[in-house]
Amino acid sequence: MSADTMRAVVQDGFGGPEVLRIQQVPRPVPLPTEVLVRVHAAGINPVDWKSRAGGGMAGVLGEPPFTLGWDVSGVVEEVGFGVSTLKPGDEVYGMPWFPRAANAYAEYVTAPARQFARKPATLDHVHAAAVPLAALTAWQALVDTAHVQAGQRVLVTAAAGGVGHFAVQFARHLGAHVIATASAARHTWLKEIGADETIDYTTTRFEDATDAVDVVIDLVGDAHDRTSTRALKVLRPGGLLVAVPDGVSPELAQAAEAAGVRTTPFLVEPDGAALTAITDLIDAGHVTVEVEETFPLDQVAAAHTRGEAGRTRGKLVLTVTD
Repeated sequence: MSADTMRAVVQDGFGGPEVLRIQQVPRPVPLPTEVLVRVHAAGINPVDWKSRAGGGMAGVLGEPPFTLGWDVSGVVEEVGFGVSTLKPGDEVYGMPWFPRAANAYAEYVTAPARQFARKPATLDHVHAAAVPLAALTAWQALVDTAHVQAGQRVLVTAAAGGVGHFAVQFARHLGAHVIATASAARHTWLKEIGADETIDYTTTRFEDATDAVDVVIDLVGDAHDRTSTRALKVLRPGGLLVAVPDGVSPELAQAAEAAGVRTTPFLVEPDGAALTAITDLIDAGHVTVEVEETFPLDQVAAAHTRGEAGRTRGKLVLTVTD
C-alpha cells in the first residue's frame, strides 16, 4: 500500500452481504472547499444494506462498482482551497453527499467542509459515527418538517432503533409528550431517555392504545403491516404523518385526505449546522447515543447480516482506523 491508495469496501454487483469486499483504491484528493477526512469509524444504516441489494439509494448511486456508507467520524487530514471553517487535526463527523455516494466505508473521504461539524467532545469516534444520518433524520423530521411544539403529542414507531432513539430524545427536548413503540424489553430504556408512554408492538396495536396524536414519525412504513396507514387512525384532525422509509403512496394520500389529516414523505439532507446543534445537545448531556455492536472494516459483511436481522438497539458501527 502506498500513500496514494487506501482500503475501501467495494461491491461489483448487487446482492447479499457477500458482495462486499475490501480493495485497494486511489485515495481521494480534496477539491476547493472540500476537506480530506481520515475515517476512524463509519456508521451503518438500513439505507446501506438496501442500496447494496439494489434498493435504497441504488438508483442514485448507479450501477456498481461503488462504495457504500454515509456516516463518518474522523480527523481532518487536508483542506482544499477556500475552506475557512476547519483545519487539519480537527475531529469532525458528518453525513456528506447524501444521497450521492460518500464512500464512507473507506479509510479516507472527501466532501464539502460545511457538510461536517466538529465531533462532540464527549463522544469517541465510534459513538460519533452512529449519530449523523440517524440524528439528522430525526431532527429534520421533527424540527424542520413537523415543527413540533411544546405540549404536542408525538408518536415514534420503531423507537428503539437508530433514528427512533434520537427522535424520542429530540421530541422530549422540544417539550412534546412522547409515545414510543418497541418490544417490551426496550421500554425501561426508552423511558429513561425520554418516552412518556411505551407500546409493545408485539402484543398491542398502537391504534388501540393511543389517540389524539399531533405528529407521527413513522420509521416502519406501509411495507410492514401497513404501519403508515394504521397511523392515520391515531392522528387528531389536521395532524401530520411523516412517512420516512416508504414515502406516501397515492393510496395513503387518499386515505389521509379522507381522514382529515396530513402526510409528507421525507428524505434526510446533509446539514452541518443542524449537526452543530445536535453536538451541543450531546455535549450538554441532553442526548445519549446507543451503539449495540461494532465491527472492523474487514467484517463489513457480518455487520450487514446483523443489521438486516433487525431488532437492533441503537446503531451498528464499523471501526476503520485507530
